Amino acid sequence: MLIRYSRWDGTQRLTEPDADDLLAAMADDLLADGDLASALRRLLQQGARDPRGHGLPGLQELLRQLRQRRQQALDRYDLGSALEDIERKLAEVVQTERQGIERRLAGLAAAAGRLEALDRLPPDPAGRLRELQRYDFVEPEARRLFEELLRSLRQQMLQPLLAGMRQALEAMTPADRQRLREMLQELNRMLRERAAGGEPDFQAFRARWGDQFPGVESLDQLIAHLARQVAQMESLLASMSPAQRGQLETMMQSLLLQDERLDALLRQLAAELAAVAPLDERRRRYEFRGDDRLSLDEAMKLMETLGQMDELERQLRRVQTPEDLARIDPKAVEQALGAEAAQDLERLRELTRKLEEAGYLERGGDRLELTARAIRRIADKALADVFAHLKRDRVGRHAANDRGGGGDRADESKRYEFGDPFLLDLKETLMNAVERGGPGTPVRLAPGDFEVFRTELSTRAATVVMLDMSRSMINNGLFLPAKKVALALHALIRGQFPRDSLAIVGFSLYAREFEPEQLPRLAWSDWNVGTNMHAGFLLARQLLGRQKCANKQVILITDGEPTAHLEGGQAEFFYPPTRRTIQETLKEVQRCTREGITINAFMLEQSPSLTAFVAEVARINRGRAFFATPERLGEYVLVDYVRARRRRVS
Repeated sequence: MLIRYSRWDGTQRLTEPDADDLLAAMADDLLADGDLASALRRLLQQGARDPRGHGLPGLQELLRQLRQRRQQALDRYDLGSALEDIERKLAEVVQTERQGIERRLAGLAAAAGRLEALDRLPPDPAGRLRELQRYDFVEPEARRLFEELLRSLRQQMLQPLLAGMRQALEAMTPADRQRLREMLQELNRMLRERAAGGEPDFQAFRARWGDQFPGVESLDQLIAHLARQVAQMESLLASMSPAQRGQLETMMQSLLLQDERLDALLRQLAAELAAVAPLDERRRRYEFRGDDRLSLDEAMKLMETLGQMDELERQLRRVQTPEDLARIDPKAVEQALGAEAAQDLERLRELTRKLEEAGYLERGGDRLELTARAIRRIADKALADVFAHLKRDRVGRHAANDRGGGGDRADESKRYEFGDPFLLDLKETLMNAVERGGPGTPVRLAPGDFEVFRTELSTRAATVVMLDMSRSMINNGLFLPAKKVALALHALIRGQFPRDSLAIVGFSLYAREFEPEQLPRLAWSDWNVGTNMHAGFLLARQLLGRQKCANKQVILITDGEPTAHLEGGQAEFFYPPTRRTIQETLKEVQRCTREGITINAFMLEQSPSLTAFVAEVARINRGRAFFATPERLGEYVLVDYVRARRRRVS
C-alpha cells in the first residue's frame, strides 16, 4: 500500500462529522416533535460536531461571519469623504483655471472678469459643479480636468442605473440623450405591462437595446439587475447625512444637463421598478463610523459589496430545506466570506447525501424519511446518553436462582461439582493445587483442585412502557425525556436481553400501542387531552396476557393523576378527576396485580394528588414508586430494570 504525504495548506479538513455524528445532532430534535424536515432544517442552521469537537459550521455561523464582515467595513470607512473627494477635485479644477487666467492677465483684459466669476462660485460642491458646467474655461488643462471629472461622476452615479450606457454617459451628446430617452420609454412601458400582469415582448426590446445590457437574457434578470442597482444608489443616499444627501442629489440632477424629460423618465423608471420589484428589503441605511477616506467610485463599489452581502444574507435566512440550500451560489459565498466559507457551504449541501449513503435516510417520492436503521441508531444513542451519566456499573445479563447447563458465564468461580459446565478457572485451580501441595514444580493437580466459573441461567421478561402523552407532558417539556427513555430501554433489551419483549403504550384521552420505530415520529395531536391511565393499564394487561413468561411488568411514566376513564369503550374526561375515575383506574391496577403484573411508577412531578395516587397503586400492586427529574429519568428506569432482573446464583 502506497501512502503519500503533503504539506498542510490550511484548506484540508483533518476530520469532520460523519453520518453518525449528523444523526446524533438531529436525535433530540427528531424525538421532540417527530418532524424530520424540522430536524434537518435545524441541523442546517446549527451545524454539527463530532465527539472530538471538530465542527461543521451551520448557516447561523455563515450569517454571523456576514454580519461581522459588514460591520468591519462600516467601522472602517467614512462615507462622507466621498463628497470631500469630489470637492477636492473641483478645487483642483478651479485652481488650475485661476492659475491659467493669471498667466494671461497681462495680455487679456477680459481675463479679470473670469477671475471674478471663479470668486463667485458657490462654496458647496454641487453648486460648483452646476456653475462650472456653464463656465467657459480659459485654461485647456482645467477644461480637461473638469470634463474628466464629469465623465467619472456620470459613470459612477448613472451607470448603476443604466448598465452598459458607457458611451452615452461619457459624451452625452443630444443624440445620445435622445436615444437614452427612447430606451427609457420602452423600458418603462415594458415594466408597466409586467406590473399589470402581462407578458411584455422582451426579445424585441433586447434586439434593439441588448448591447446596452450585456449578459441579461430575460426580463426577470433585467428587473433583478436594475433593482439591485437602484437599491445600491438609494442605500448610498440613505447612508449619508441630510446635507451630504442633498449635495449628491443635486449633482445627479446637474449631470443630466438639466434635461427635464430625461429626469422625469428616470423618476418614472424608479416608480415602475418598485411596482414589479419592491425595493424595501433591498434599500438599507448603513451606519458608517470609520475614518478611512473613500472616493465616490470606491463608495459605489462598497455599496455594491454591501448589497451583495445583504442579498446573500436574505437567501441564507430563507433556507428551509436542503433543496433551498442547493440554490445558494457558492461563488457569492466565496466572494463575500472567502474560500473556506464556500467549502463549508458545499459540506452543508452534502449532509443529506451522507445520511442517505449511510442508510439513515431514504426517499419516499419527493420526501426524505428515516429508515429503521436510523431509528435503531437513535435508540442506541439514547441508551449511551443515559449510561454516560452513571458511574461505572457493570450491566450483566438476567440471572435465575436455578442453575443449568446453559446460560452465560459469571465472574465468580466455585469448586467443580459433577454436572457443572466445565468452564475452567485456571488461575484458581492452580492456586488450589499450590495451597494443597506447597511450592515447587511440577504442580500436581487433584480432582478437588478444579475450580469452574459459575453460570447464570437466562430468563424471559415482558415489559410494557406506559407513556403519558397528555398535553401537560408536552407543554412542560417532559415528553422528550420520556421518549428517550423508551428508546433507550428498547436498545438495552435489543442488545442485552434479546429474549425479552417490549411494548410501548401511549395514553392520553385513549390508549394506543406504538412500535419502538414509531417513537421518533410521535407528536402532539388532538387526542392528547386527559390522562386515561385506566385505558393504558387495560391495554398493557391485554398485551402482557399474550406473553408466555412469568416475569411481567408495566413501567408507568407520568406527570399527573388520572383525569379520564372508559365507560362502555368511550372516554370520560373530568378535571379535577372524579372519584369514579380514580376507582376505575385502581380496579384495573387490581386486575393487573391478579395476573402477576408488576407496576413500577416513575413520577415526573411531585404534586400531592399524584403522589397519593401512586402510593395507592404501589400498595395494591406491591410495585415501586419513584420520583425522577427529567434529566435523571433514564438512569432510574434503566438501572432499575437491570437490577430488578439480576439475581445472584447461590
